[in-house]
Amino acid sequence: MSALLQIIAVGSNLVLVADKIPELKYEQSCRAAVEAATMPNRNQDACLQDEKAAKAKLQQEWTGFTAPQKAHCVKLSTTGGFPSYVELLTCVEMSKAAAELPKGNTAATGVGRSTVGTGSKP
Repeated sequence: MSALLQIIAVGSNLVLVADKIPELKYEQSCRAAVEAATMPNRNQDACLQDEKAAKAKLQQEWTGFTAPQKAHCVKLSTTGGFPSYVELLTCVEMSKAAAELPKGNTAATGVGRSTVGTGSKP
C-alpha cells in the first residue's frame, strides 16, 4: 500500500514541475525595445522591471489558465522575435477572458450581425 502512495506522490510532483511557467530570456526583448525607441522616456531598467513583474504575476496565476491557452501563448511569445513575459501574460489573460465570454452572444459586439440587404442601418 505504501508503494502506491509513493507512486501517487511522485506523480503529483511531476505534474507540478511540468506546470511551471517557461524560462524566457527577456533581456534581448528589452534591449531591442530601447534601441528601437518604441517608448520614449523608457529605459532598459524600466523594461526589465516590467518583465520581472509580469513573470511574478504569471507564477501566481499560471494554474488558472488552461493547457491549450498556455501552449498557444508560449508558442506566440517565443516565435519570430525575442520572448517576453509581458507578452505571454497579456496573451494568456486575453485568452482566458475570451473563453469566459458567453457563447453565442453577438449582441454586445455586433459580430455576426449583418445589415446587408435588410434595409436597416447599422
